[in-house]
Amino acid sequence: MPGFMRAAITCIVCVCFYYNTSASAEQNSITLSLDQAVEQALLNNPDLSALKERTLALADIPEQQGALPDPQLTFRASNLPVDTFAIDQEPMTQMQIALSQALPFPGKLSLRQQVADLESRAANFGFEEKRLLLVQDVKTVWWNIYYLDRALETVERNQELFRQLNTITQTKYKVGKGLQQEVLMAQLELTKLLDNKISLTNMRRNEAIRLNTLIAQPAETVLLLPQLKEEEFPEVPDLSQLLDQAQSSSPMIQDLSNKAEAAKTKVELAEKKYYPDFMAGATYGYRAGENPDGSERADFATFSVTLNLPFFNQTEKKRAISQSKHEALQQSETLISAENIVQGRVTTAYSDYKKSQEEMELLGSGIIPLAKQTLESMMAGYQVNKVDFLNLVGAQTSLYNYETRYWKSYSSANQALARLAAAIGREAISE
Repeated sequence: MPGFMRAAITCIVCVCFYYNTSASAEQNSITLSLDQAVEQALLNNPDLSALKERTLALADIPEQQGALPDPQLTFRASNLPVDTFAIDQEPMTQMQIALSQALPFPGKLSLRQQVADLESRAANFGFEEKRLLLVQDVKTVWWNIYYLDRALETVERNQELFRQLNTITQTKYKVGKGLQQEVLMAQLELTKLLDNKISLTNMRRNEAIRLNTLIAQPAETVLLLPQLKEEEFPEVPDLSQLLDQAQSSSPMIQDLSNKAEAAKTKVELAEKKYYPDFMAGATYGYRAGENPDGSERADFATFSVTLNLPFFNQTEKKRAISQSKHEALQQSETLISAENIVQGRVTTAYSDYKKSQEEMELLGSGIIPLAKQTLESMMAGYQVNKVDFLNLVGAQTSLYNYETRYWKSYSSANQALARLAAAIGREAISE
């Protein structure tokens, strides 16, 4: 009996410590629904905010790339005599004002703008992909916590049942109708449940830290989740429809599609290096003084067109074109890879959803009710010595496992829906 008493006292102390710790933590806690968690993450997540600013910055580039360079204004004194520096001494002396404008070869500016525009679009889709993945991560962690809360409730219910069983075994032992090993076994099962509760509590704490990080809250913030009313899962289109939707609306595919198109446009731009750029200019020259016949000297106007000669550095131009072509092929292959990845995500999420949904329905409507009836029958039989204690413990353990699996399946189904929605470019599958 001394060993039994020590075990009982240890259980009581551990339970009291757990409840005291939980009560203290809940005093500094907040209740966070799924929608609130998503909203806070989208509003406060610093990584998403940084990517948004980068996207906005890239949106300002296309117009810059499509604009002509600034014109140049030149003031010049031409043919000025150095002996007197008089502007009316020599007929060829001019005070000139010149305006010039660089003109890239036709098509270069539009190609540069097109590249920048495609890269800006890609950045927008990249931001959307990041946003949807953040929503997916928040929902995944939130549903993990929800499952752990229900698992802890299941542990507590089973603890209460084993406390009742412990009372029954002690009573039977005292009147000589039970065995001491049954008393010790009941205490052992109660201790095992307490150990499981401690493990689940630690897992929940770690998941809460993850969720706090995603929504940009202090890591030590205690999160309480509301218990939801179980509702029917939304109707999900068949797999072929989901794959078609993902192909047309997945941000990852759209992102890389625009990058691939930008890379192809860069090849055209590199080939334009063989064509010259121009510089157009106009100069007005003012002349002071008079002609020999007493008339005023006429002013001069000069017009010019200058072009560079792209005849040299042919190797550099060939290398630039080759580089652009390789980069275009790389982006094309990356796009194909992304399409396969998205198809894999959709297929896996769809399969996981169907499996979890079917498992949950089987457990909830079939296995768990039968397991409860079996346990109640065996509990009654044990009290009149018609059921072996080990079989009773096995029935109780089975019920606990089935109930835990039910909530795991419920959580997994919702997590699969979150992954499926993100894969086809949506926040929720029911949008």
